[in-house]
Amino acid sequence: MKVLFIGCGDIGVRTIQRLECSPDGLVWQALALRRHPEGLPSNISTVAVDLRDTETLAELLASSCFDAVVVTLTADQMTDQGYVDTYVAGAQALQSAIVQSGQPPGLVIWVSSTGVYHQSNGEWIDESSETKPSSFRGKRLLEAEQVIQQLAVPSVVVRFSGIYGPGRSRLISQVRQGVITSAVPVHWTNRIHSEDCAGVLAHLLNRFGQGTVLENLYLATDNEPVPAHEMQRWLAEQVEIEPLESSEARRTGNRRCSNQQLRSSGYLFFYPTYREGYGALLVDS
Repeated sequence: MKVLFIGCGDIGVRTIQRLECSPDGLVWQALALRRHPEGLPSNISTVAVDLRDTETLAELLASSCFDAVVVTLTADQMTDQGYVDTYVAGAQALQSAIVQSGQPPGLVIWVSSTGVYHQSNGEWIDESSETKPSSFRGKRLLEAEQVIQQLAVPSVVVRFSGIYGPGRSRLISQVRQGVITSAVPVHWTNRIHSEDCAGVLAHLLNRFGQGTVLENLYLATDNEPVPAHEMQRWLAEQVEIEPLESSEARRTGNRRCSNQQLRSSGYLFFYPTYREGYGALLVDS
């Protein structure tokens, strides 16, 4: 089974490593497509192409006959135009390249974010929940999703919640500085370890390889939404400091994300809650 990983940063690399341990004798061949692939591990096959170079991408799809394409992008700039150029233009370019290639993949997996949701009063949300984002990031991510959902090939959108893991330990640094979110009003947060991000993508690819029909949308988050204050207080205890509470702490979103559909597909988390995930990070730090 051949997979093209477009973007292929940390999550893409981790997914490729997960596929090397695929069950049931499935053998995956991975190719990583990036504008500048020089920093990727030497054991990963790479190609230097800009996703928005539709003609070159179409030629690659036509010549390589990929079973699946996995897209994990990161915006060059945290601006509205940056998100348009990366996500919306990227989705449109992939759509055009697939049509031009005449050799469409069997599946496209597009990584998005729970930032497309607008709920902000602690509500439970899932794949069926309404999406009316107010931020430019949420709007552009949703716009890109809509392009992907209109592809003439099967597609799956995966919405990750707040990703943490090696190299993504900003929250631990903030807690060590002694400032945590206040307990009132309650502010819910949702997390997923980067290793589980990769695990989810590998899980979906393996199910696809086994002939299982996938849902077209999965909300990927760990098993326990938690008040931000509670999680940060727990982290403070682990690093043995007495933090100051601050009502000025930056807050984004305020909802509880359900992963029931993902779990029903058979996925088992490496880090079911923030305790296991952040606990492992603290041991390694």
